Amino acid sequence: MKPQRSVLFCRCAFARVVPDDVKNDVLKHLVHSAEPFDAVGDLCEMSARKDPTLVDLAAQGNLTVVACYPRAVKWLFSAAGAPLPTEGVEVLNMRTDDAQTICQRLTPGFSNATPDASSSSGESAPAESSLSGGSA
Repeated sequence: MKPQRSVLFCRCAFARVVPDDVKNDVLKHLVHSAEPFDAVGDLCEMSARKDPTLVDLAAQGNLTVVACYPRAVKWLFSAAGAPLPTEGVEVLNMRTDDAQTICQRLTPGFSNATPDASSSSGESAPAESSLSGGSA
């Protein structure tokens, strides 16, 4: 039996290289979906301090990382001493893809990147949780 997919969502809080609208729309989608996920403030920062949580995530397999460039994500895990396996890992790039595309990859059959389009007027995205604090 295939293990349940783990989803790691990066807010990219320090570099601010991912468009806010993409991050917020994808995060809203994850919050409204039935799938558990972990949200972190910044994967780069976790890598720099060699957060042991990255080792645990890399060892799980069947991991989807929603962040930035796949090569950067793979390097960040390696730099933290947690190389990602060559199979069972998918990296979704919020720098190059729009929220609709990412949401469709996360939830096949999804057709609208904003779960409730009428509530997008000035509503802030939910706060991220720390991986050590559990799923968001």
